[in-house]
Amino acid sequence: MEYRLYNGECHMNSKGCCKNQCNKLNTYDWLCDIPESQQATDYVEVQFKNTRKGYYLNSNKLELAIGDVVAVESTPGHDIGTVTMTGRLVLLQMKKYRIRPDAEVRRVYRKAKQTDIEKFEEAKAKEHDTMIRSRKIAENLGLQMKIGDVEYQGDGNKAIFYYIADERVDFRQLIKDLAEAFRVRIEMKQIGARQEAGRIGGIGPCGRELCCSGWMSNFVSVSTGAARLQDISLNPQKLAGQCAKLKCCLNYEVDDYMEAQRKFPSREIPLETRDMTYYHFKTDIFKDQMQYSTDRHIVANLVTISSERAYEVINMNKKGHKPQFLNVEEKEDIPPKEYQDILEESVSRFDSLKKKKKNRKFGNPNQSNQPGQSVQSNQPNQPKIVKKNTSNGNTY
Repeated sequence: MEYRLYNGECHMNSKGCCKNQCNKLNTYDWLCDIPESQQATDYVEVQFKNTRKGYYLNSNKLELAIGDVVAVESTPGHDIGTVTMTGRLVLLQMKKYRIRPDAEVRRVYRKAKQTDIEKFEEAKAKEHDTMIRSRKIAENLGLQMKIGDVEYQGDGNKAIFYYIADERVDFRQLIKDLAEAFRVRIEMKQIGARQEAGRIGGIGPCGRELCCSGWMSNFVSVSTGAARLQDISLNPQKLAGQCAKLKCCLNYEVDDYMEAQRKFPSREIPLETRDMTYYHFKTDIFKDQMQYSTDRHIVANLVTISSERAYEVINMNKKGHKPQFLNVEEKEDIPPKEYQDILEESVSRFDSLKKKKKNRKFGNPNQSNQPGQSVQSNQPNQPKIVKKNTSNGNTY
């Protein structure tokens, strides 16, 4: 059997398995080079503007490949989209989104003609102006809502208005005004802040495309507890994404951090020594170290120990024992005994030592030096040294 390296590209057709499709919510078809998988089902995945996708039945047995522009069934009329997936992987995606194959699924009419594409481009060109005008209409009605995007159907007979609102909005009058202003069928669809960021797109602080516009389809709630578990600074400006919500990527590594922190002792347990009590300040999972402070609220006398040492001190405290030092390697800086005596003396101790040295140099080593007694030198041709008694002013 001959094996060939295709470098991840599909050579079954000229389009390839990942070419000619937009990057938003793109799915890699890892079954694209298996001929049997392409003929396993007649369902295809079609993507429309931004992140909207749908699954349609190819009832006419058209030869569709990834990147083909098709006209699909809609209510009313038809819509224009791009085929993003074919074959067996479509069934797996439908199972993921809980779409039953036996349910009523809309059909693929045909491959888009030139007239269909021209009409679609004409309708698409009106989306921005429609969004600006609809915002003014909603503002005049006093509705607490924000219209974030407008999407026209491929034939231009219907427009979908995506809006954001914190509370329930009564937009019955708004629909009447919009239908009268744009002469199309109106459909209102509420989305969240994360969905809006996914539809608009952008670049995150990591330098990559936003996850919500690139591959994420399910948005899980994010809490500040995820940042605390990872010892991330609770700075709202750094934790918030472009949607003004907490970044979705805060949840990516939370499970790993929770698993790693199981080998560390509880942060609520203080460590007691003979001198003071230490409280938890910070944990470094990567270095397997814990930092303790003598104050609960501020950094004071910070000591870094390993998790093993922390468990050891906790077990000692449970038995009623308290170690001298929290850190085993910590030693008290006590000077040697000979230097202790020197440090306790006065600063003028060096003056008395100099006087004693001079007396030993010029005096008789066998003769004791008494106060008020003259000292003669044994050196020849040396002058006599006369010592003056300062107590009574006499000279000897």
